[in-house]
This record gives sequence, C-alpha cells and structure tokens, in this order.
Amino acid sequence: MNVFERYLTLWVFLCIVVGVVLGQMLPAPFHWLGSLEVAKVNLPVGLLIWVMIIPMLLRIDFGALHQVGKHWRGIGVTLFINWAVKPFSMALLGWLFIRHFFAPYLPAEQLDSYIAGLILLAAAPCTAMVFVWSRLVNGEPLFTLSQVALNDAIMVFAFAPLVALLLGMSSIVVPWDTLLVSVVLYIVIPVILSQLLRRVLLRNGQAAFDQTLEKIGPWSISALLLTLVLLFAFQGKAIVEQPLIIAMLAVPITIQVYFNSALAYWLNRRVGEAHCVAGPSALIGASNFFELAVAAAISLFGFESGAALATVVGVLIEVPVMLSVVYLVKRSKGWYENA
Repeated sequence: MNVFERYLTLWVFLCIVVGVVLGQMLPAPFHWLGSLEVAKVNLPVGLLIWVMIIPMLLRIDFGALHQVGKHWRGIGVTLFINWAVKPFSMALLGWLFIRHFFAPYLPAEQLDSYIAGLILLAAAPCTAMVFVWSRLVNGEPLFTLSQVALNDAIMVFAFAPLVALLLGMSSIVVPWDTLLVSVVLYIVIPVILSQLLRRVLLRNGQAAFDQTLEKIGPWSISALLLTLVLLFAFQGKAIVEQPLIIAMLAVPITIQVYFNSALAYWLNRRVGEAHCVAGPSALIGASNFFELAVAAAISLFGFESGAALATVVGVLIEVPVMLSVVYLVKRSKGWYENA
C-alpha cells in the first residue's frame, strides 16, 4: 500500500476538519461551487469523480472475463454476496439502526437520506482497493482480476435497478432520471474511456503502462480528498451540532463488512475453494466502491444530504476495517485448510 492508501483514514479525518472549518469561515465560495450544476450534476464534483475513477478502472482488463470459469465456485460465492446479500443486508441494518435504534439521536428529516446513503454504499462492489487487499492475503491474482472485471460489467446494468429497488423498499422516492444520469456519468462513460486509454497506453509496453499507473495513482486519492473537503464544508453545521452522527453511521457499515466477509469466507470453505481464492473473495464481498457511492449520493440528494455524509463515513472506516479483515483471513489460514 502506498502512503495515501495506508493512511487514508487519517487523510479523511483531516479533510473533515479542514472542510468543516472552511465551510464555517467561507460559506459563500462553497455555496457558489455547489450551485454549478447541470441536470442536478455538480460540475466540480463530476470532474473530481472522473479523476478518481478513471485511474482505478485503467487497472481492469475486461479481457480477463474469459478466465471466470477457472474458479467458478469462488466467482459464484462472490457474486452471491455482492449482488444478493450485501445490498439487502445493508438495507436491513440501515432500517434497524437508523430508523429504530439511533432514530431518537439523529435529525428526523435526514433518516431516509442516511439509509439511502448506506444503500448506495453497499450496491457497488469495490474496484481498485480490492487489488491491494488481495495482495495482502496472497490472493490468486487472476481470480481477483476476473472477479473485478465481471463485477464492473454487471454494475453497468445492475446498479441503477438495484438501488431503485432498495430505495423503493425503504419508502424513499427514487429520482430515476438523476439515477440513470449518474450511472452513465460515473460508470458507463468512465469504463469506456478507461478501456480506450488502456489500449493506447499498452501500445508502449507493459512496463510503460505500469509506470503510468504508478504516476497517476495518487490522482484518485487526491481527487477524493478534495471532494471530501467540499462535502464537509456543506456538512459542517450538522457535524458541529451532532458530532456523534459519524459514529452512529459507522455502526451498520462496520457490521455489514464483517458479516459479508465472514459469510463469503465460510461459503468458499464449504464449496471447497482454495484459500488463495477465498481470501480475495471475502474481501471483494465486503468492500465497497465508495467513490461511486459518494458521486451518486451527491447527484441524487445533494452536498448537504445525509446520504452524502453516510457514504463518506464508509470512506473513513474503509482502511482500518478492511485491514482487520485481512488480518483475520491470514490468521485463520490453518483453520481454513484443515477443513
């Protein structure tokens, strides 16, 4: 992990502080930035999201899809967790914690928005950080690559209907036009552009391609951090008035990570997959494409929404929680292989 990835939680915390302070001191410039919209899409954020996502998608080789059959049991387990378990378990946890357990301590007008943010966070499987987690558990690289490529291909078609279904089940109004625009802007177009750019860069050889990825890698995290400063400049008032909101939103997110990773890990053991497949399968099954979630939340509900805040909490706890899952996967290798 590079320095940005290793200390992502620290950078996010600093962005919270900087964003809140700047938002309180200089509200006018941030409200002007928030007003730069076309079809409910904020232009500064749209640009930052592209800078975030495209370097990550460059790593994905959709040509790896032909390798899906090599580890079909692990692929099946991960797909089941990503698309049939995780979004629905998050919706359930959101309903339990946000609408019931923590409801007396949260602003009533934002309850639906918090749940929507949690759903957006869980509806898209992680893309870039998964490669880091897989390396840390000595995962099978071809499995990881083919699984991520397959998930990204499915996400193009499944993200919008799945989000709409879960928001509808939670009695949250679904702005279909904005949702579809978000999918096109933040999934379809970046996927196409990244694959075209990938082909161009690979013409100079794999070594030159890897060097380019290393150079532009920090762009993604830098764009993410700038987006978070903007977001917390708008969220500053809510954070100052109720600082425990972040802790309360972190509870269902943390539970779903441990639940889904444990379920994926156990199911891989039951079906007889190797540990080098079960490890990345568990990590892919638990982690989230938080860059997409942040972008979609801002587009659908706005900078000042509870949905945007909920997705950012996912960014805040991503690294420490996922590193703990990595630790558990590595420590339990002996138990796994003695099945």
